[in-house]
Amino acid sequence: QVQLVESGGGLVQAGDSLRLACAASGRTLSGYTWGWFRQAPGKEREFVAGISWSGDRTDYADSVKGRFTISRENAKNTVILQMNSLKPEDTAVYYCAAIAGISGGIYYDAGAYSYWGQGTQVTVSS
Repeated sequence: QVQLVESGGGLVQAGDSLRLACAASGRTLSGYTWGWFRQAPGKEREFVAGISWSGDRTDYADSVKGRFTISRENAKNTVILQMNSLKPEDTAVYYCAAIAGISGGIYYDAGAYSYWGQGTQVTVSS
């Protein structure tokens, strides 16, 4: 019904930047609450960044604050994760996630999200 597709992952060196994008397609609704998560091998999936439906609220994991920025392109049902000053610890598969409809808050638990992308690999070498 609704599909999310991530793009922009790759292999970079520490200190470099990447821009991830996630686009929703299918029978989409008027808006989404968005989140980015990541999962490293052998570790649990963790919250990275979130943005409310209105775009007036964002939040980030402590490990990425000041380096990552989440933003929306509502007309295209798209969310962006700009990742700067990448570190080897950022290496993971990154997933976008969405909840259809309006929301004034940020959701930190993966179980709260209805739709998920297939993930894009980000690898940061030292």
